Amino acid sequence: QVQLVESGGGLVQTGGSLRLSCVASGRTFSAYPMAWFRQAPGKEREFVATIDSIHMSAYYPPSVKGRFTISRDNTRNTVYLQINSLQPEDTAVYYCATTRSQLRDIRGVYDIEYWGKGTLVTVSS
Repeated sequence: QVQLVESGGGLVQTGGSLRLSCVASGRTFSAYPMAWFRQAPGKEREFVATIDSIHMSAYYPPSVKGRFTISRDNTRNTVYLQINSLQPEDTAVYYCATTRSQLRDIRGVYDIEYWGKGTLVTVSS
């Protein structure tokens, strides 16, 4: 069974940075794409970043491109999300996620079969 465990959330001031981590277990980590989503209070879950398993290529939606950086360390079964220039609107629960397909391009919640429990990021103004 695939398990995803996030960490690194917390309270940060506007303009600050955070690095979130997600440790995966239960299958060959390096063979699958990984992604991060977030969900703000009262809003739908939103895709924010993905990284594939073959070329280590990253993709971001326009809403976060330039401030968010996803990376992975296959030796540690870990995917990271670096968030810079945090704004109050970045306040959300951030979820690590992945798919059953090794070749899927993750672009939304419909691509996901496995979710972590999330880590809360709160940005104070």
